[in-house]
Amino acid sequence: MHRVLCPVETLYVGQRSRAVLSCTLRGPVDVPALSAAFDALTEANPALRSRIEQDGAGHVLRLLDEDERPRLATRAGDEEEAYAAELNRPLPVGGPLSRAVLVSASDGESHLFVLVVDHTVTDGHSSIALHNALWDRYRALVDAEPAGPAAPSGRPLWPEPVSRLLPPADEADTAKYLDGRLEEARRHPVELVPYDVRRPSSTGHEAGPDGHIEVSRLTLDPVLTGRLRRTARGSGVSVHALIAATLLATARRRLGGDGPRTLGCLSPVDLRSRLSPPLPAGATVPAVTTHLQTLEVSDASEPLDLARAVHARLGDFLDRGDHFHEMRITPEIPRNPALQLATVIATNMGVVPGPRLPRGLRAVDVRLVPAREHYFPQAGRSPLMACVVSFEGRLSVEFPHSTACFSPDFMRAFRDDVRAGLLRFAAAAEPEHARADTGSGTGTGTGTG
Repeated sequence: MHRVLCPVETLYVGQRSRAVLSCTLRGPVDVPALSAAFDALTEANPALRSRIEQDGAGHVLRLLDEDERPRLATRAGDEEEAYAAELNRPLPVGGPLSRAVLVSASDGESHLFVLVVDHTVTDGHSSIALHNALWDRYRALVDAEPAGPAAPSGRPLWPEPVSRLLPPADEADTAKYLDGRLEEARRHPVELVPYDVRRPSSTGHEAGPDGHIEVSRLTLDPVLTGRLRRTARGSGVSVHALIAATLLATARRRLGGDGPRTLGCLSPVDLRSRLSPPLPAGATVPAVTTHLQTLEVSDASEPLDLARAVHARLGDFLDRGDHFHEMRITPEIPRNPALQLATVIATNMGVVPGPRLPRGLRAVDVRLVPAREHYFPQAGRSPLMACVVSFEGRLSVEFPHSTACFSPDFMRAFRDDVRAGLLRFAAAAEPEHARADTGSGTGTGTGTG
């Protein structure tokens, strides 16, 4: 049994990108129950127990045989080492499109759970929904709660590709929109941040050797996160706009000089709630498009002015309904990469709930990080990605990168500059208290995975 991938989904096949959900746990874990919960999740979502296969000029999802389908893997080990290993472990084409791993310390009370899902069949929102659904099932099993409706037997129910759920559009309008986007990209080419990893060569521009994925991370506690939100509301912008502006200002400082430079900000846009009828959060399809805007940024640019520009332009984009046009022209990206070429990429999952666990087990940290196989160090420069999500009111910004492109020192310094910028915005909400927090570092956390 199979399902044909639409042209938009097919783009993810070559990118080999994946969503990495992780949950750090304290307390006892019932391994058989967790294994059964993962089996139930893959049974209810056939894409998770499928492989990608070539089919003529396109690709299909094909169900794996029973002995090939993914099962929960368990092992003992160190949490940080396990996280780094799973972050760098691919989901190869031809293999399962999901993976679940539980790594436990010798005391049986400390665990790391990792759920990895191929972006061909998921996005940030659906991966979070799948992660929470798994733990809902686990809690029901452990607490002996009545089971929910069983997955239908027989023919699998594949979710419809989002590109086929868009409202009707005139082909001439779509072509006109594409022409406008191409002209905008031609007139305003964006500058990218150069890699700082090099190896000696005659020109000095040869990229360094293959590296591995690391993540620099910053977090704000609920108090500082709340202040950041109040600053956003008081300024008439979104938290996303404040973060995007901080990323742009931080990237601009890496380009040198004093004058304005043309920078691009790419914001993924969730389509689930904008479809009619809305698409459930757990539907295993990539349901995002993007908004790319270019801005002239100098060292003297005020971050709040940048935030207002980002917020207004993104709002206008949505008001015009251009997010649907953007999804329709997505198959053009391989021929015209400038359509999505940006200095910074700022995702925005918003405020999302963490997993609901049975009594005695608690989640001390939840993370969502995108990872991929190809970072192209030979390009010499690239966008900087920030994955932004607030689990249980605690803002987290993750900066995944390849060490063949950006060194850990470079990314830590970039992260720290972004953190300082966000703290300045937070200080605007309650100056006296926030200044004290900024000075002491209270309420901020950083880490690498």
